[in-house]
Amino acid sequence: MNVVLVGPFGLQPKGTVSVRALPLARALVERGHRATVLIPPWDDPPRAGLSWDEAGVRVVNLPLPGGVMRLPPLFHFTLALSLARRALAVQPDVVHLFKPKAYAGLAHWLLYRWRQMTGARVRLVVDADDWEQAWNEVLPYSGLQKRFFAWQERWGLSHADTVTVASKALADLVAAAGVPRERVFYLPNGLPPDTPDPPPARRTEPGGTVLLYTRFAEFRLARIVSLVRLVGQEVPARWVIVGRGFRGEEAVLARQLAQAGLAEAVHFAGWPPDRPVEAYFAAADVAVHPYDDTLLNRTKCSVKLVQLLAAGLPVVADAVGQNCEYIQHGETGILVPPEDDQAFAAAVVSLLRSPARRQETGRAAARSVRRKYAWSALVQTAERAYH
Repeated sequence: MNVVLVGPFGLQPKGTVSVRALPLARALVERGHRATVLIPPWDDPPRAGLSWDEAGVRVVNLPLPGGVMRLPPLFHFTLALSLARRALAVQPDVVHLFKPKAYAGLAHWLLYRWRQMTGARVRLVVDADDWEQAWNEVLPYSGLQKRFFAWQERWGLSHADTVTVASKALADLVAAAGVPRERVFYLPNGLPPDTPDPPPARRTEPGGTVLLYTRFAEFRLARIVSLVRLVGQEVPARWVIVGRGFRGEEAVLARQLAQAGLAEAVHFAGWPPDRPVEAYFAAADVAVHPYDDTLLNRTKCSVKLVQLLAAGLPVVADAVGQNCEYIQHGETGILVPPEDDQAFAAAVVSLLRSPARRQETGRAAARSVRRKYAWSALVQTAERAYH
């Protein structure tokens, strides 16, 4: 098959293209298919116009329309039209559109109308890795944008030949929206290609370093203050936070920790340009993955959690959404009742006090996620969605 995968935004700073569309494309090539990834790099302009081959996948960052930059509606339509035209230029059997919103959603609408007019046989598959209407309550969209994105999601899901979804909760929501179950394919996020092996051994002393790897969108900041305090009351621990928020949440959290007298226990690493995140994984003893019980979190599928587990880290997470699929409680990690900070902190403390349990849990996590969530296996679900 000749498959075109259309992204909604650039390779960076968001992750859908880099950790979902591109790994799937690489797996498709390994299965003997042809794959092209088309990217509208409106949020990654330095890559605009650049193309390259990556593991057999043709990656194309479209040029940004130069003459209409000051006319947003025309800019948006022109960029979406370019996506649709480039997709058709490679004569695909399947166009897989990632997210039923924004540029990928507009390209889907154009391709659907083109197919209606020409009778072409190209299949249009939509991928949902979030419930986009839930993001409307998180990101600072205007009222008009919120209404438009909500319409795009409804229209895109209902006008796709098939829909791939990253979480079981999304599968239920898509079916509830009227898409027949037989057209919905559960395709969770997999292990990023070239993920290094976990370290052969970790520290064997009690106590240690607790890692939080996050964009700060999944939990209330007050929970982190609570967890740092509760864990610190029981065992010495150094917290390392890797990542930044959408709206400077890390600075707000730093102030809250300082007000609580906990600033010295926490190091904010941000997105370090000179040190890969894997180095922080190797230096940590326990990872935490707090997830408030919200619609947004129940429908998400965290690649960060996959990375932590694959690194052989014992993870403590709220029992919300896909966390319960990736972690087998007591075997490959610890799940706690949602938003129960006392239980969460107790689980972290138990791991910090037991180096042997940390080692056993981390090794089991790495084995499990590498076996169950390799893209070389997940790609077969996409192939079924394409037929």
